[in-house]
Amino acid sequence: MKNNYCVIMSGGIGSRFWPASRTAYPKQFLDFFGTGRSLLQQTYDRFTKLLPKENIYIVTNVKYKELTMEQLPDLREDQILLEPQRRNTAPCIAFAANRIRAINPNANMIVAPSDHLILKESDFLDCIREGLDFVQKKDALLTLGIKPNRPETGYGYIQVGNLVEGNVNKIKTFTEKPNAELAKVFLESGEFLWNAGIFLWSVRSILAAFDEFQPEIAGRFNTGLHLFNTDKEAAFIDEIFPACPNISIDYGILEKASNVFVQAAEFGWSDLGTWGSLHDLSNKDDQQNAVLKGETLLYESKGNLVSIPEGKLAVLHKMEGYIVAESDNVLMICKMEDEQVIRQFVLDAQLKKGDAFA
Repeated sequence: MKNNYCVIMSGGIGSRFWPASRTAYPKQFLDFFGTGRSLLQQTYDRFTKLLPKENIYIVTNVKYKELTMEQLPDLREDQILLEPQRRNTAPCIAFAANRIRAINPNANMIVAPSDHLILKESDFLDCIREGLDFVQKKDALLTLGIKPNRPETGYGYIQVGNLVEGNVNKIKTFTEKPNAELAKVFLESGEFLWNAGIFLWSVRSILAAFDEFQPEIAGRFNTGLHLFNTDKEAAFIDEIFPACPNISIDYGILEKASNVFVQAAEFGWSDLGTWGSLHDLSNKDDQQNAVLKGETLLYESKGNLVSIPEGKLAVLHKMEGYIVAESDNVLMICKMEDEQVIRQFVLDAQLKKGDAFA
């Protein structure tokens, strides 16, 4: 237990959930389901059932330090690792792995996003325990794969290779988000899993992989190994982090390494990436309308999602398949099937109307 650590990645801005998710207050800090706990808090709560809280680290943007400390007051300040700029998941993980190595070179790491929904928590924790046992025994980079139940185009896919042990297989291939036709082929073949973006490995294994496949990132961190877990770490990170390439752990390492495995799992997982995914998971009326917040009157309308401030009323007439979302100073009405353009809305709002709307 003392050798197991968890790193929660919490630095994104969740632009696909605009206008609820804003640069100043992104989605991981929001309570989408009215549980009283934000997505970040729910993720933290989940891992405290498995690990001592002192072994849990949050990596986030320096802008969100105060928000993180406010939402997770049980953590020490030095358990919040601050990125001076966004550089995707590979530099984020290199930062956390080097910090943990400075504390415990024999450590195993769980790396998890802060904004996923897990419905079957007990099954999830059993899966993590099995994965930790595997990476403790082997020089392995392990990712969790979810058995697909539909031809989803919003997730990455993993093709499963030979069985190694238990629910763990070698990985044949990674595929980024496929088109609908290819997703259908993947589902029907039975050979593919959704890539959940949850990883397990030993600190030694992941840092060796950085040395081999991302020497530029490894080299920058290696110049200051003696500074990790000291009062000079922050200044060192501020200096070297912005120069790291902006690259994901999947593309930068996992798609290149030979010691990559996948553990098949089913624990009611969803990547809460879009309003559409939230609609799928929410309670709906007999016309498939989902109302997350606020009051509504719905007339000849179906398949809509409404999220407006408490105390406000939205009236929908003859609308089908729309997102109606209001937060602070922005009201957005968008066809759900076109929600991929929301990121463009955010950019345009910032460029043409100012940062107050982004």
